[in-house]
Amino acid sequence: MTEKGDSPVARTVLQQCLQARLQVRPAEGQSDAQFVQIHRGMVIYICFFRGATDDVLPKMVSTLLNLRLCESTSGKMVSVSELPGSLLIVPQATLGGRNKGRAMQYHNNINKEEGLRLYSKFVSLCEKELVAAAAASATSGAEVTVKHGTYGNRQVLQLDTNGPYTHLMDF
Repeated sequence: MTEKGDSPVARTVLQQCLQARLQVRPAEGQSDAQFVQIHRGMVIYICFFRGATDDVLPKMVSTLLNLRLCESTSGKMVSVSELPGSLLIVPQATLGGRNKGRAMQYHNNINKEEGLRLYSKFVSLCEKELVAAAAASATSGAEVTVKHGTYGNRQVLQLDTNGPYTHLMDF
């Protein structure tokens, strides 16, 4: 999605899923761990790089939600918007890593505060677009949800996929 020679400002990995469950808060003291869960749909792992601005978000959301990467019950490839399906958005700073010797470095990643702001706006735009697509379709009664992970925290993911059908996209 980036022009030839341009450095990407964001990287995503997309994976269709039958269901996915993400721990967003570990158990602490008397409190149980907290999870978010989706059923049929897509998991989006996302990382922003230095130089990312709000300008890239509408293009990312439109592209990611309209790519025909999900398998319908008939076997036809459709977008998550057409499925209709749900989204689980997982912040994934490690997508920005580069190896240096035997270690990984993340010098090209955006700073944490700006990354959190862009991530939150990305989640909000996905929610608006997916809900609007479901309302406009003939299957508006289907369950469509957008769940997301906690930016900046380590999280535990459980994923059932009928693939793996995984795609890397730079913006």
